[in-house]
Amino acid sequence: MGKTMRQIIMLLGAVLGIGGVFQNLHMLKALPYLKGFGPDRGVIFLAIGLVGGGILAYVLGPWLWGGASKAMEWGESRLQKTPTQDLLSGAVGLIVGLLIAFLLTSELTGFGLLGILVRIAITVGLGYVGLRVSIRKKDELMRPQSWLPRVKHRAAADSVKPKILDTSVIIDGRIADICQTGFLEGPLVIPGFVLEELRHIADSADVLKRNRGRRGLDILNHIQKELKTQVQIYERDVDPNLEVDSKLLKLAKILDGKVITNDFNLNKVAALQGVPVLNINELANAVKPVVLPGEEMVVHVIKDGKESGQGIGYLDDGTMIVVDGGRKFIGQTVAVVVTSVLQTAAGRMIFAKLKAALNSVELSEA
Repeated sequence: MGKTMRQIIMLLGAVLGIGGVFQNLHMLKALPYLKGFGPDRGVIFLAIGLVGGGILAYVLGPWLWGGASKAMEWGESRLQKTPTQDLLSGAVGLIVGLLIAFLLTSELTGFGLLGILVRIAITVGLGYVGLRVSIRKKDELMRPQSWLPRVKHRAAADSVKPKILDTSVIIDGRIADICQTGFLEGPLVIPGFVLEELRHIADSADVLKRNRGRRGLDILNHIQKELKTQVQIYERDVDPNLEVDSKLLKLAKILDGKVITNDFNLNKVAALQGVPVLNINELANAVKPVVLPGEEMVVHVIKDGKESGQGIGYLDDGTMIVVDGGRKFIGQTVAVVVTSVLQTAAGRMIFAKLKAALNSVELSEA
């Protein structure tokens, strides 16, 4: 502690000593064993208070200043770690709690010491309750629009809901193409915990994971800088104790938004919790061209199927085609005729037969 600060503390101690003596001067003069002193004993008491307070403050100054410094450093570190939203909501709740306590206990001052103690207890209790409740309800307090009743069946309000991206859909990359077409409206919200997960994947020792993480970061950079889509970064963590999927669903409820994903399990959990989800895989299946039985197409057979004699090929959009009798044509391009189409949760499967085989059957029947 500096010399100047120690002198200031000593001066404050002297002032407090004089003040204490002055406030109790009448009581000191009335003490029986001091009645022999002259009329100037009040000045002596004040001098004693001045000197005693100064000496006491000078001796105890370093200890008091060290404790105060540690308390201030501790409080400053806690304030830096506490989110701004928690500080604001906590301050509002504390003020409201103290105001209610003041209104309830304003008439207790006339009951003496008991009234003062009761008033202190009620003030501390209501202040603490207001602080805790406001911190727990900080998400609603920071969004006044959530206080109003929601209006249903309004397409305009529903279309501008924020769209929250999860990690899988960012790594997938098709979200950038969808944004470029202009079909996706409303701001895209990228949570900070999703960015953190992408960063961990990009720093992984596994080459495949590292490439996937870097691809996701490149996709986000492309969306934010090269496309006209509005992108918002949600920095605050929802709940450190929750997993990423649970955080996404909770954030969707807080922001009244929708989750964009291609995770089948997340889609099911969101449906159970009443959170709207936009699934990229469902969108891809919906926009695939419709194929009807009897249509002809050309397929490149690349491998054999599960059943005997089957061959497997794929369309440009990834749709799998099962060719009956196509096993012996692996590596070749053949003409086929669609016999049936099967729609599953994983996508669309097309079953077909070789056109040449069908023509030979027709000729034999003729």
